Amino acid sequence: MIFGDINNLNDMEKVLPKVISKAINYLRNNNFMDMKTGVYKIEGKDIYAQVIDATTREKDDVKPEVHRKYIDVQFSVEGKEKIGFARDTGNNKISEDLIKEKDIKFYENVENEIDLIMKAGDFAVFFPNDVHRPACALGEKGTIRKVIIKINTEIV
Repeated sequence: MIFGDINNLNDMEKVLPKVISKAINYLRNNNFMDMKTGVYKIEGKDIYAQVIDATTREKDDVKPEVHRKYIDVQFSVEGKEKIGFARDTGNNKISEDLIKEKDIKFYENVENEIDLIMKAGDFAVFFPNDVHRPACALGEKGTIRKVIIKINTEIV
């Protein structure tokens, strides 16, 4: 997992993989408040962005998830959210396995989870062994706008 602020990347840009830098530059160079929700192609099915609006929920109401084919670059445009994060230990009880159909597996819960606090301008990169629990409320529920860039692991 990589966590950062899109407006303060000076030291980070030197070491980021090129495909992650490409995603970050896409995030920097677009005004997502003016874009409609939906999917935007960057490099066909290999790299694409999803602009979404959501309402945060209580953490216990959100299932931890993991993806195997795609890396998630989650970017906070507006509002605040908490994202639970942990490395996948292989010991988490599976709630629903949709890896083959939709590249997502949900867990009942997750070991060693920590919380990331996301505010406008923050991004987090989740790799295939990074379990994450997005759109959790910080105190009261609220609305958020975020962008999720999906990067096919085969091009990394």
